[in-house]
Amino acid sequence: MGPDVFRERRHHQVFEQLRENDPVHWQVDGGGVGFWCLTKHADVVFASRDPETFVSGAGFTLVDIDPDEMQGTMMRQMLPGMDRPQHTRHRRIVSRGFSPRALRLIEDRLALKAKTIVDRVVGRGSCDFVTDVAGELPLQAIAELVGVPEEDRRKIFEWGNKMTGIDDPEFGGGMEAALAAGEMMAYADELRRQRLSHPEDDIVTTLTGATDGADGLSDAELAVFFVLLVVAGNETTRNATAHGMRALIEQPAALRQLQDDPTAPRISAAVEEILRWASPILSFRRTASRDVELRAKTIKAGDRVVLWYASANRDAEIFADPFRLDPGRSPNEHVTFGGGGPHFCLGANLARMELRLIFTELVTRLPGMELDSPVEMPRSNFVGGIKHMPVRWDPGRVPVSA
Repeated sequence: MGPDVFRERRHHQVFEQLRENDPVHWQVDGGGVGFWCLTKHADVVFASRDPETFVSGAGFTLVDIDPDEMQGTMMRQMLPGMDRPQHTRHRRIVSRGFSPRALRLIEDRLALKAKTIVDRVVGRGSCDFVTDVAGELPLQAIAELVGVPEEDRRKIFEWGNKMTGIDDPEFGGGMEAALAAGEMMAYADELRRQRLSHPEDDIVTTLTGATDGADGLSDAELAVFFVLLVVAGNETTRNATAHGMRALIEQPAALRQLQDDPTAPRISAAVEEILRWASPILSFRRTASRDVELRAKTIKAGDRVVLWYASANRDAEIFADPFRLDPGRSPNEHVTFGGGGPHFCLGANLARMELRLIFTELVTRLPGMELDSPVEMPRSNFVGGIKHMPVRWDPGRVPVSA
């Protein structure tokens, strides 16, 4: 499915038809390349939990990138593009940076930053929600974890946009993505050198210290992990925030539920529903390592297989009334962080924390928010994002306690 289907928001209709009529669907793209589309929740989970059959090392996106070019080499060295045993080793090392202790160290600072983000816009009565609100906390969270100083955080944000906007002319296309990747890796290498002489309480220091033994990341591995962390951690949570707020604006009954009871348990449940709704990563690709039968279709060894999370998260067999945002939905077995298995998102708990903090501020301090002009969607069949979302509200309705 081409990027324009997603930009025009036609994908949910397409996926609904596929789930009902051809859930394991063979698709041929404009360049003549074929791939299987898994659109049912059960099938996405099945493939996610069989990494020996559905491998990642042959590529994890629909866009083919020359393996001999820098970007292709980098993607093969990222966690989503690894298979066992390389993936097992790499994930074990980098998971140290996402320990409960590491997240506790930054939670109070992020709570303050969430409040400050809303403080900056609350009296204005309007803003671009994506750039002024949704994009801010994820950027600050990753920067806090990694140890990026305040003065460098904006360029990290811009590099991330260029890397995920490979199909979108606003962000410069493939050449800009490659240049941004190179700049980000060079920046990571400089951070590493600084931490060797001046260690701090951050991920770079943790993984730099680990490299003295056999169980540590090399210089190149750390640079690639830094790129993945910035892109995956910043872009996806930003897009979940934007999609979640848009859904709350367009479904005011759901927003009123949260405003009437903005307690931590209710906000946490709503976060899970926002994650389901948003599906900020639309899909990951796998490649079949052997022939496998699925719903009376034969997937041949070497075939491309695309796990459509955006479709699985709207599967009516799993989610009652899936096109309604239900803040109290329980259970909520969304596959936004993956369908289980070894590639389950390493930063899931960090994302949940960020969303809980920012939506607590939003639902209690910015009542009556409305869309101010049409929402701009990116041209992408990989990242389910929002580029621009102008919003407005009445500053006179802001609670005095804010």
